[in-house]
Amino acid sequence: MLTGIKMAFVGGDARMIEVIKYAIELDASIVLIGFDQLETPLADTVKAELAPDVFSDVDAIVLPVTGMDDAGRVESRYSTEELVLTEEHFSAVRPEALIFTGIARKRLSEVCQTKGLRLIQLMELDEVAIRNSVPSAEGAIAMAMEHTDITIHGSRSVVLGFGRCGITLARMLNGIGADVRVCARKEPDLARIQEMGLEAYPMNEILKAVGDAELIFNTIPHLVLSAEVLTRVPRSCVIIDIASKPGGTDFRYAEKRGIKAILAPGLPGIVAPKTAGQILARTLCRILWEHA
Repeated sequence: MLTGIKMAFVGGDARMIEVIKYAIELDASIVLIGFDQLETPLADTVKAELAPDVFSDVDAIVLPVTGMDDAGRVESRYSTEELVLTEEHFSAVRPEALIFTGIARKRLSEVCQTKGLRLIQLMELDEVAIRNSVPSAEGAIAMAMEHTDITIHGSRSVVLGFGRCGITLARMLNGIGADVRVCARKEPDLARIQEMGLEAYPMNEILKAVGDAELIFNTIPHLVLSAEVLTRVPRSCVIIDIASKPGGTDFRYAEKRGIKAILAPGLPGIVAPKTAGQILARTLCRILWEHA
């Protein structure tokens, strides 16, 4: 239970609504900032303006998955007002309070470090990222189905990267019946790929893997599908890039060559916001309860 814990939610999307509902069920005291256009009121919450004194007595500040940009702006799907956090806001936060975000850009990390505030990046935690890999993989496969005229079953599908999303994606594609090839950098990963019954390629052999690919799924947030690599990719191939922006594909060259390449970061919040929000909620509230 979070009885006696006060939380301030600043902006967010449908995922954050699930976190708020979960915290309410655990009896937390909730202040909402940037939710003035929310159509369905949330019981047992209080709406407030983005003023420094709102943060003076909270135990946790919850920012959106996208966090805060380097100008202090915070995204909110449920507000027409621009939300901007300044140094004054962070100065009002008690040292023992926790700051939750999905990801942290440079400015947010710096201001929390300067003020001595504990910043928790939920998307960097394995328990969140692994569970989030399921809606990410489902969403990527759904996009592939939408943008191709072939079945996934029997397709020559390449997965670039064997991290938390890459593993789940490769397993799902294999389960559907695709001919799955996986490019990875580390030898232990290549061994695991082979153990799973999939084709393993070191990253320096990416040209071999993609030479006759019908589908390519990229999970690596670095330029791996460069112009040089794309010259070897069939024009009929469809690329689904789920790496964080700007992705790992030279989209300009892909378009020039006539290859359909789609950047699709943040799929959990798009294809399964309820599930993605519940994943965040469980971890966030557990951390807060352990900290209290």
